[in-house]
Amino acid sequence: MTRFFKVFAAAGALASFPLGAFEKPNPAASVNAVPATALWTDRGDVSLLNLFYGIGGKEHEPAGKFTFVKEDMGGTSAKFEVVDEQGVKWKAKLGEETRSETAAARLVWAAGYFTDEDYYLPEIRIEKMGKLDRGSKFVSADGVVRGVRLERKLKGEKKTGNWSWFKNPMTGTKELNGLRIMMALINNWDLKEINNAIYAEKDQAPRYVVSDLGATFGETGNSITRSKSNPGDYSGSKFIQKVTADHVDFFLTSRPFFLSAVNVSNYARRTHMQEIAKDIPLADAKWLGKLLEPLSDEQIRDCFRAAGYAAEDVEANAAMVKERIRDLNRL
Repeated sequence: MTRFFKVFAAAGALASFPLGAFEKPNPAASVNAVPATALWTDRGDVSLLNLFYGIGGKEHEPAGKFTFVKEDMGGTSAKFEVVDEQGVKWKAKLGEETRSETAAARLVWAAGYFTDEDYYLPEIRIEKMGKLDRGSKFVSADGVVRGVRLERKLKGEKKTGNWSWFKNPMTGTKELNGLRIMMALINNWDLKEINNAIYAEKDQAPRYVVSDLGATFGETGNSITRSKSNPGDYSGSKFIQKVTADHVDFFLTSRPFFLSAVNVSNYARRTHMQEIAKDIPLADAKWLGKLLEPLSDEQIRDCFRAAGYAAEDVEANAAMVKERIRDLNRL
C-alpha cells in the first residue's frame, strides 16, 4: 500500500472512531462527586503571594548536599532521583522543560490550583552521581549538573491515579474551567491524561494536579511547529479565539501533522486535546480574570526569574502573561 493510501485509510478509520473519544467537557460527565476544593483553593489576596518561591516557600528551597539515588526513565525528559541531607527526596529534571515548568507551576499555583513544589538551580553538585542513560550532556565528571529543576517529594504523599480533562468529579465547575483557561494562558500543548495526577495523603482529601507543566511558554501546534520555553514563540502566539454571548474559545492547537494520521489513536487523542480550551462559559473566564488581576508586574516577573530565564526573556514572558490577564478582564 502506498503512503498516500495509508493516510487515506487512516482518515477513514478516524471517521469511524467512537464518538465518545471526541466528547467535550460537560457537566453531565461528572463522576463520583468530589468537591472542587480537591482541585482549587482560595489563595486570598494574590497580590501578597511570593511567586519567586511559589508553593514550597523559601523554607523548602533546596540546599546542602545531595546524593544520587537512581535514574527515572519515565516520560521524555531526562530525570533522576536524589536525597538531601535532611532525608528529603527530590526528582531532578534536565533539558528544555526545566525553566518553563518552574515558571508555570508558580503561575498556576497563584491562580489557586495545586502544583508540585518545583525549584530551578543553574547548577548543583550531586554526590555519588551515577551514569545517566539520558541527559549525560548536562553532567560533568565531578558530579556537577547544570540547569536542574528539582521537584520536592512530600513525605506520606502517594499518587493514586490519573484524571481526565473530559470525565472527572469537577467537570462543569468554574474551578475546572479556570484550569482549562490556565492551560491556554501558558500555552500548555501536552495535556495527556498521564500528565494529570491524583495525590493522596493519610486522613486528607485527594488533590487533583496537572503534574507535568513543562510543555509551556512556547507555541502550541503539531510536532513540527510546536515549541516550549521559547519566549519569542510565546509572545507571537494568540490567546482568545472566539467569543459568543455565553462562551469563549481559546487557541490551543495540538492536531498532529496530517501525514501522521497513520497513527490513528495518537492523531485522535492529540486532536481531542484542542477541545479542552473550547466552549468555556464566559462567566468562568471573567472569574479567572478577576482572580488574576491583582498580580503585579513584579510578581509575574518573579515566576520567570525563579526559573532562571535571562532578563530579556523574563520581560517578554511576563508581558505576554500580563496581556492575557488583561484580555480576560476585557471580556
